[in-house]
Amino acid sequence: MGELKLMKGNEALAEAMILAGADAYFGYPITPQSEVLEYLSEQKVYERTGMVVLQAESEVAAINMIYGAAGSGKRVVTTSSSPGYSLMQEGMSYITAAELPCLVCNVVRGGPGLGTIQPSQADYFQATRGGGHGDYYTIVLAPSSVQEIVDFVKLGFELAEKYRNPVLILSDGAIGQMKEKVEFFEQMPRRTVFPEWATTGKIQGKPARVITTLNIESEKMEILNLHLQEKYTKIRENEALYETYNLEDADYIFTGFGLVGRICVKAMEMAREKGYKVGVIRPITLFPFPTKVFEQYAPKVKGILDVEMNAGQMVEDVRLSVNGVTPVDFYGRMGGMIPAPDAILEHFEKHFLAGGK
Repeated sequence: MGELKLMKGNEALAEAMILAGADAYFGYPITPQSEVLEYLSEQKVYERTGMVVLQAESEVAAINMIYGAAGSGKRVVTTSSSPGYSLMQEGMSYITAAELPCLVCNVVRGGPGLGTIQPSQADYFQATRGGGHGDYYTIVLAPSSVQEIVDFVKLGFELAEKYRNPVLILSDGAIGQMKEKVEFFEQMPRRTVFPEWATTGKIQGKPARVITTLNIESEKMEILNLHLQEKYTKIRENEALYETYNLEDADYIFTGFGLVGRICVKAMEMAREKGYKVGVIRPITLFPFPTKVFEQYAPKVKGILDVEMNAGQMVEDVRLSVNGVTPVDFYGRMGGMIPAPDAILEHFEKHFLAGGK
């Protein structure tokens, strides 16, 4: 086991980018993720690894810098928070259509609008339904701890390059600001050879590769879309991740992602102390959504309680997965409010146990 360090989530995220051999970070400060850029600026990363750190003039500029650098074969990353990430959606659509890998992190804050700087999960729809125009998906990882943020940087780059697709880490303002013990992986070297997707020009007798997302002819555009859909099918089949607790004897299931998944575990422990047989499913990938684990356990339980920091978004995927086999109820807090374990338990008792449900 390596050395443990006590670090804030955003700073640990930034350190993991350096260790993952990133070539460049392009970003713009916005609360509650500004510490990422601040940390990278303080660390003199160019001297450490040769990594370039640049504060762009806007989020729109940052994502287009990511597009260009990814197209040249570089391992690139950006971060933002909800309003800023919304500005990046056109660029995300272009990057996906060009089949370029990159890593993005959205440290979600409460909305809609400028909202609050407090944590939220209200960007779930945007994250899991593409976010920009066209038929596409972004691979989405939902950390519940500072350690997972670090781990998902490494995993995120691996998935991005395996599928030549953007990967989004969906963090939130609480995880970004909290301090926890974290163990880092060893420094990875920066890539020294051009990957297959890079625009290298006419070198070594090879024809120049042109990256474009413009396909005027409908037939060609459909061919690209069919290719992308085949890729998303492979991602659904092979990359769904989740964590479970006490499902073997469970009569009921609590489910939530990210920070709330962690809170659900505490609520489960409180429920079991009162004699209620409750288990937990915590989706780790939000796309692909771990549908099969819900399909597996839905017939075995009396109900599922979905908990989120929004008005009810992941609950739609839970209901689609369960397909009416068992009741699915929702409990949520909005605007930056975090659900408490005792409030989750109280809601469960009221809506599942009252009246013999």
